[in-house]
Amino acid sequence: MQGISQLVPYSLVLFVKRKNDRWPTARKIWVEKRKLEFAFKLARKLIKSDHSWDQSYTEDTTKVYRSPSDNPSTGVSSPSTDEPKQVIDKEPLSRPAAPRDIEIVEEVETPLLAATKTGSIELVREILDMHPQAVDHVSHKKQNILHVAASYRRREIFELVKKMKIQTRRLIMGIDVVGYTVLHHVADNTNYTGGTRPGPAYELQDELEWFQMVEEIMPSYFTQHLDKSGRTAKQLFREKHKDQLKEAQQWIKETSQSCSGVAVLVATVVFAAAFTVPGGTRDDNGLPILLNSPFFLFFTVTDVVSLSCSLTAVVMFLSIVTSPFDLNNFRFSLPRRLTLGFALLFMSAATTMLAFTSTIILIIRSEQRRRWTLTLICCAAFVPVSVLALTHFPLFHSFIRAWYNIFKFIWNAPPFSFLHKVVHRYLPSKDQGNV
Repeated sequence: MQGISQLVPYSLVLFVKRKNDRWPTARKIWVEKRKLEFAFKLARKLIKSDHSWDQSYTEDTTKVYRSPSDNPSTGVSSPSTDEPKQVIDKEPLSRPAAPRDIEIVEEVETPLLAATKTGSIELVREILDMHPQAVDHVSHKKQNILHVAASYRRREIFELVKKMKIQTRRLIMGIDVVGYTVLHHVADNTNYTGGTRPGPAYELQDELEWFQMVEEIMPSYFTQHLDKSGRTAKQLFREKHKDQLKEAQQWIKETSQSCSGVAVLVATVVFAAAFTVPGGTRDDNGLPILLNSPFFLFFTVTDVVSLSCSLTAVVMFLSIVTSPFDLNNFRFSLPRRLTLGFALLFMSAATTMLAFTSTIILIIRSEQRRRWTLTLICCAAFVPVSVLALTHFPLFHSFIRAWYNIFKFIWNAPPFSFLHKVVHRYLPSKDQGNV
């Protein structure tokens, strides 16, 4: 019965696969998924017998630590010791021990570091679950898993190792053969393949946030370490991100100018519509003829909201154009303004089309009103809004992340932070209730 129960799903899969040969895309997805499942099963079996992490090149990082205060005359200290030799702490049981007076030059590329480079979080988690001591492995370049994760921008793997607090405190102090700390690898964009957020300004913001996150978990004195070229991590970051900073400055400036022109156009249209009352006015008192209609009130509200949002968007975009495009401004200030300007511009366009729809409905008399007419009008009115939303859909994730940071900043403001403390002080938590 067990064999039949295992064969039935597979036969059903074959049946579905044959029937779905007419859809090549579905066929490719199914094949890739099967390959991934078999590869992961094979990797899980190989991980059990893998001990490549036993061979580790280690050294005392305090001997190669370089601070700007070591040599006040030049500001750069010379190495106090010669280049340390690569020494093997542990030899694999299946290999004879190498003589201690011979320098080991063999390159060691373990599956753990290879999985970290490619960002395979499943394999990294599986290796660390079966061999937790593998996290201490140091390659022939004196790089540990935090060096590799920081260099290749693997945040999920970095956070996974960060949860191992004892190992993180030790690994964060590592220095490789070129004098790079983990923070130096964050600053170096040699292995940077592009961020997940669209737009050069948001990509630069992502790099700045990544640098700040790693800097917070490092000792304060260790952030002043100099590499072999005499550069701190911040100096290396500015040097390596010059081109990205120029692209971000040009992109955010051109985008703000273009969007401010659109916002001014929307403001002009809705301002003129405010004095063009739909249906006309009475000759005796000047009041709108359709004043008692609910759609007239809707038109008034949407027109005012559209005008307010468009003018505010113009102010936000102008503040971006006139602000200094320094590197630190791309961390919070400029992306927040751009996000707020985009959101206000989208809201002004949406409310403008709502005002247009309500105006058309007011003009069409109730006896001439038909369901298909209203449906056609609403669909035609929201075509520009839909196109605007679809064209800016890649920025949706960046908008949500920026709005999350804005709400987090507001929540940490003095009135809300005081309320938050009072709630946590006088209301029992779940853990206290269970006790």
